Amino acid sequence: MISVGHKALSLTDFSDILYHKKRIALDKAAVEKVEANFNFLTDFSSDKLIYGINTGFGPMAQYKVETENLLQLQYNLIRSHCSGSGDLLSPQLAKATLITRLNSLMQGYSGVHPDAVNLLKELIEKDVTPCIYEHGGVGASGDLVQLAHVGLALIGEGEVYYEGAVHPAAEIFARLGIRPLTIRIREGLAILNGTSAMTGIGLVNILRAARLVEWSALLSALTNEIVEAFSDHYSYELNIVKHHPGQNRIAAVIREILHDSKMIRSRTEHLYHPGSLQQTVFEDKVQEYYSLRCVTQVLGPIDDTIRQAEKVLVDELNSVNDNPVVDHVNHNIFHGGNFHGDYVALEMDKLRIAITKLSMLAERQLNYLLNDKLNQKFPPFVNLGVLGLNFGMQGVQFTATSTVAENQTLSFPMYVHSIPNNNDNQDIVSMGTNAALLTKKVIDNSFEVLSIQLMAIAQAIDYAGCQSRLAPITLSVYENVRKICPAFVDDQPKYKQLQKLKGFLEQSSPLL
Repeated sequence: MISVGHKALSLTDFSDILYHKKRIALDKAAVEKVEANFNFLTDFSSDKLIYGINTGFGPMAQYKVETENLLQLQYNLIRSHCSGSGDLLSPQLAKATLITRLNSLMQGYSGVHPDAVNLLKELIEKDVTPCIYEHGGVGASGDLVQLAHVGLALIGEGEVYYEGAVHPAAEIFARLGIRPLTIRIREGLAILNGTSAMTGIGLVNILRAARLVEWSALLSALTNEIVEAFSDHYSYELNIVKHHPGQNRIAAVIREILHDSKMIRSRTEHLYHPGSLQQTVFEDKVQEYYSLRCVTQVLGPIDDTIRQAEKVLVDELNSVNDNPVVDHVNHNIFHGGNFHGDYVALEMDKLRIAITKLSMLAERQLNYLLNDKLNQKFPPFVNLGVLGLNFGMQGVQFTATSTVAENQTLSFPMYVHSIPNNNDNQDIVSMGTNAALLTKKVIDNSFEVLSIQLMAIAQAIDYAGCQSRLAPITLSVYENVRKICPAFVDDQPKYKQLQKLKGFLEQSSPLL
């Protein structure tokens, strides 16, 4: 059971709720704070001009709303902003959005009635998720359009995902005995104003990016292993003199992976022995290509970027990110811009660039294995059949190359791409949800590239017949891959096996 509102949620807490369906409990003291905050707003706003309570929204805030229309105002806000388009977010990402919105409202500064947080908890636990569209939010007054679709579901309108299908929200609520939210005074604005969609998507991105780094380190280690590279480039002694945590973490992971390998060579034994200078031309490369030798220096900053993004987005997860902030402790209401998504947008852009670089490393390592003139160990395209008649990995390399090229184009930052809108009220915006969604696409693409790389590595292992010389961890990965994708000689379509390999990479850790 994870208590929401008692203390800050961690990325592990978020993951446990989202992926492992860990039960949640709303902290009693936090719910009491939510209720006290609601009561304060109700009393405080009775004779004062408060944005979004008795005024219009955005540039319409100059217009007073009469008392008899205050509740309708909140309904109007939700319904009018349900204007999303494009593809629907997956149920997983929609649930991530609910978790982040619940945790923000549970801070007790949003003026909502406790019914709002109780309903969000109920939807999360029953796996009822709103249908939220990808396109619509500019990430400045928060994820207005995406969260409007959340609000629409909460009031029992629109559509929801349930048990793998889309249904009218009213139908599922009636079937499960869920009572729609009754708007009190501020529930519409409090639900819409916030960074919860971009943050939820971003947290999922971070979890998946961390898995990508694990696999990239494993595949980099395997590539070095099967070409019998030297061990010093991932040694403790070489990396410790570079004072970056990520580089040293990656080096340590590779040392763990390749522990007990019978293929990795020691430079001391092979090149530092007496007589090593007798030759004029050395058959062995004295140093490997950069895509093999510089793995710790390439993956290190990617690992550091993920950890920085985690820190920022977990801070956002535990923040009050709507406007205005209702502060019942100090008996005041503060207007500002906590809904602005720049923190998330910048981290998602950095993460997207980092993961694109990861996919570039994978593509270069793949190309090295497929080009016999570079590796001088394997046939062209690690073709186990008849050269000229069979094609090996030739076809799938095109897919890897084109996918990495798409990643490179998608890496243009959204953080610096602001378009004013809303009658220029929102004259500088974050585009945070766009940034998070583009990062998701780059992560999806990168899993595809790594699945191609993994298939090529398995073919190379079979050609070399080196299974008995692999390290225990890399041998285990090879054996699991071969259960999904047997060695092939004859040419057959590979797209279904690549889809299965992608699922394997996404759902398992190489170090377990």
